[in-house]
Amino acid sequence: MDEELVQSLRERAAANGRSAEAEHREILAKALRAPQRKTFAQVLMSIPNVGTDADFARVDDGEAANVFG
Repeated sequence: MDEELVQSLRERAAANGRSAEAEHREILAKALRAPQRKTFAQVLMSIPNVGTDADFARVDDGEAANVFG
């Protein structure tokens, strides 16, 4: 392995209070676990607050009926 990569692993392990081998196992475990899906509520809560409904006022110009041609 690249010595710089090995050194980064050692530093990360020390920062987390683990041996390099334990840190390596933790990295692999996180990478290979099934991804955690967010709940619908979590997704909704992650949407940033970008204004009020008035900022996104609907324009009724009669084009909605023609949206699909």
